[in-house]
Amino acid sequence: MALLQPSDGPPEESGREPVTPFGSVRYALRVLESAARHRDGVREETLSREAELPRIHLDHLLRMLCREGYLARLEDDTYVVGDALVLMGSGVERAKALRERLQHTLGELRDAVGAAVYFGRYRDGELENPQVADGPTTPAINQWVDFRSAAHATALGKCLLSQLDHDKRLDHLTRHKTPRLTSRTITDKRLLLDSLDRQPATVPVLDLQEYAVGTVCAAVPVTAGSAVSCLALSLPVAEAYRLRRAAEMLSERAAPVMLSLAL
Repeated sequence: MALLQPSDGPPEESGREPVTPFGSVRYALRVLESAARHRDGVREETLSREAELPRIHLDHLLRMLCREGYLARLEDDTYVVGDALVLMGSGVERAKALRERLQHTLGELRDAVGAAVYFGRYRDGELENPQVADGPTTPAINQWVDFRSAAHATALGKCLLSQLDHDKRLDHLTRHKTPRLTSRTITDKRLLLDSLDRQPATVPVLDLQEYAVGTVCAAVPVTAGSAVSCLALSLPVAEAYRLRRAAEMLSERAAPVMLSLAL
């Protein structure tokens, strides 16, 4: 089974930990490629050598890959390709498998950050209806205005727009109105474009009661090839003090989502 090869780029030092989700995904793809070549099972030392990844860092990746179902550990302590990876590689079932895998990961993220978590994607010039994982103690925001028509006022929407180039952002805002949803909503398209131009890629995008009074949100980009996507979370305004740390946790734990999109 062919897997997506890691993207080209300068080699990382062999002793350097892949601390970013993107770095983790690059190494995970190498590990999966190695496992796919050894159909009867492969040991950690071989994976470490073929992926050019020190054992101390490989252990973390192997736990994540087994937890997500991309690898399976056999009784003789060798690793083989897992059922989730087989499903992700099948053309007919891939879309369903991806959605189910994302839902599972969103549920884990919801429990980790203690907030409703969303996965959003921008495709073919429009924001798609986001996937969400919520629960009794982590309710999702009330979508009183369709997210697809409120990209200017939500952290999720602004995070997706920030990943587009200036012309595509302008095109989107030309086709979609920017109504005032709360007193904090930015309705001036020029001001909105300026804020998107200044948004650092490594800083979470925030919505501080711009979409709904009483709710704050944050979103972080999920980079996988050419996909324009993001992870977001929402909290009641009384818990706004948790927003930035929760967003950082979301970014730190984005690797499984990025890996699902990259396969």
